[in-house]
Amino acid sequence: MNGYLNESSFMMVEEGFTTRHLLENLLVELCQASDQQAFFVADLGDVVKKHLHFLKALPRVKPYFPVKCNGSEGVIRLLAELGAGFACTNKAEIACVQSIGIPAGKIFYSSPCKQVAHIRYAANHGVQLMTFDNEVELSKVARSHPHARMLLAVAADSSPAAHPSMTFGATLKSCRHLLETAKEQAVEVVGISFHLGSRVLEPEAFAQSVAAAQLAFEMGRELGYRMHLLDIGGGFPGTEDTRTRFEEIAAVINSALDLYFPDGCGVEIVARPGRYYVTSAFAFAASITAMEEVPAEQPGSDGRWDGGTGPPVGPSPPEPSPCSPPRGRVWRQEEPHHPSHSSSLRGPPGHAEDLIADGLELPELQVGDWLIFEDMGAYTIATSSLLGGCPRPQITYAMSRVAWKAVQLFQGKPPQTEDDRESVCAPLSCGWEMAETLCVTPVFAPAGII
Repeated sequence: MNGYLNESSFMMVEEGFTTRHLLENLLVELCQASDQQAFFVADLGDVVKKHLHFLKALPRVKPYFPVKCNGSEGVIRLLAELGAGFACTNKAEIACVQSIGIPAGKIFYSSPCKQVAHIRYAANHGVQLMTFDNEVELSKVARSHPHARMLLAVAADSSPAAHPSMTFGATLKSCRHLLETAKEQAVEVVGISFHLGSRVLEPEAFAQSVAAAQLAFEMGRELGYRMHLLDIGGGFPGTEDTRTRFEEIAAVINSALDLYFPDGCGVEIVARPGRYYVTSAFAFAASITAMEEVPAEQPGSDGRWDGGTGPPVGPSPPEPSPCSPPRGRVWRQEEPHHPSHSSSLRGPPGHAEDLIADGLELPELQVGDWLIFEDMGAYTIATSSLLGGCPRPQITYAMSRVAWKAVQLFQGKPPQTEDDRESVCAPLSCGWEMAETLCVTPVFAPAGII
């Protein structure tokens, strides 16, 4: 084992110990012992499964996990234990992963827009791999980090479907000029990077981007660069209910790599899967701390309930107030005796602008009720608290004994007994099966109410 993760880092879950048991037990414990208004439960076994699946589906691609997607220590330690690298966007994220012993060689400073102070921090801490897509970024790195190993970031998607607000990456037309400028400034360029992002739903976009990267590679080699690294970015779905499945994307990527960067060509392939790893691994529970009913006859009103949860899904500080004990009731959408109301969920009192979800059909809630949200692992946990030092919601990590044994086998440590060897293949999981769900469409709709 690499020593980043051990059994004291998580709760070992046995067969038959369901998510419902874990969530209810935690609600009782937290409310009796603290003023906790919200918390996460993380299934590290789900992350293990995703990692092994990724390596099998994309055998030539080495994953670098983007820390900005989920900076929780349990996830970072587990992926480090499994040998993944880490993509960081600032000094804080670099410090976070290095604080647990991640070597600089496994860190990719992937931000397209970097502060000079952060570039110098990376240089002083041995982080060399980073990107550029314009002359300004190139000049900053040339002045502040003479030993940097740069990837030229190429614009991945210029189609009308691309997000219009801000795009990163150089066009193919400007690549040669940027490579020549890097040559003049004695900056080492070792490869090409692109990033489609989660907005891209068509697998063919990956093939087009790999083809564009190959053209940029040829430009670099013509100018004398030793190009040997291709970063295909992220954009892999984190749940199974997406229009395009991960397996379809992987098949397209493999075909494109075989065509443009065949095995044995001397090019190493890396990727930055974020949502893919953590979305489905996290569940979030938040308590109702305030209620307001908007009368139906009020002008401009549609009679909505306005329920304030504890710490919202977004990065807003929680209001410190006593935690009400769990009410112990489970609402189901089909229950005929509890009519639903058009409701909105907002952040804590004093942060009315924190709208989490609007237009949800929910039963009449009370202060102290708890909402449970599934698939909450991506972009819900910052690396550090950004608002006045407010603490993040507590995270409880769990992993099945089978998943932990899979981690040990992955590291080459065999099971200790014959029973262990047999159980590794058993279809066990500590995944979060929720019997009670609310089938509502908004992305932040709760999966259950306790």
